[in-house]
Amino acid sequence: MTAPTLKPVHALLALLVMVIWGTNFVVIKLALAHLPPLTFAALRFTLAALPAAFFIKRPAVAWRTLAAYGVLIGVGQFGLLYIAMRGSISPGLASLVVQTQAFFTIGLSMAFTGERLRGFQVAALLLATAGLGWLMAHGGTDVTPLGLGLVLIAAMSWAAGNTVQRAANPANILGFVVWSSLFAIPPLFALALLFDGWPAIAAGLTRSTPATWAAVLWQSVGNTLFGYAAWGWLLGRYPAATISPLSLLVPVFGMAASAALLGEPLLAWKVTAAALVLSGLALNTFWPMLQRRRAGVHAGNVKTARTR
Repeated sequence: MTAPTLKPVHALLALLVMVIWGTNFVVIKLALAHLPPLTFAALRFTLAALPAAFFIKRPAVAWRTLAAYGVLIGVGQFGLLYIAMRGSISPGLASLVVQTQAFFTIGLSMAFTGERLRGFQVAALLLATAGLGWLMAHGGTDVTPLGLGLVLIAAMSWAAGNTVQRAANPANILGFVVWSSLFAIPPLFALALLFDGWPAIAAGLTRSTPATWAAVLWQSVGNTLFGYAAWGWLLGRYPAATISPLSLLVPVFGMAASAALLGEPLLAWKVTAAALVLSGLALNTFWPMLQRRRAGVHAGNVKTARTR
């Protein structure tokens, strides 16, 4: 049985979400020109949670689940991503490297469920690792060891957050994101005071422009509330096998937007690294789908033969 085809209007909605999530890395870079990274993250999750929490019902999941997801995504994923993007990795490459969360998700599944690493996953991981190695060999100022390390930890935090979310299986993903964001706010503001420092926070707020606040609002409303709500709505109407592969477009839009809007050069070594990482992600995504399709065709042929 093949996965259902997206209706044109739903395909456009999915494409819009990918454009938003991909170009979001450029928006992050623009806001970081004025705001310290942890301050920016704290403001982002404050506006994602408030005032929406007053209007959106709390999902029927444990408070500790909301807290775990909020801290993993708020502090672990975006806090570290923003620090890295302050000057240790370019927006285009950040959009690519953070997608390695798919492989950390496999690792967490192995650790908690006893799932064994399969052959195609080994091949996919080797391709992605080769791409990351190529980045470090040629990166220069576009990606430093610190930047790569921080984004990889951010990807691991994203994977852990996804694991928490899947275990909770909330019926209302938007409510889950809004209410979990409340738990990201206190640690982010505390870490901002500790690491950004009040003088830098005050200076950042003072020199912020309407464009800076528009970027913060875009992070909260466009990227988080609209993006997650639309994605959750699509996943509720189509199988994951139909929707999930579209996420491979995020680094494509991310690198293209960074090149077009920020002048980040798309050099041959970047394209090569991206091709290796995306090949690994594509193999990890599409190989199980291909195997299921083959199994379905084989089962159908056997059934047909038996009825003759």
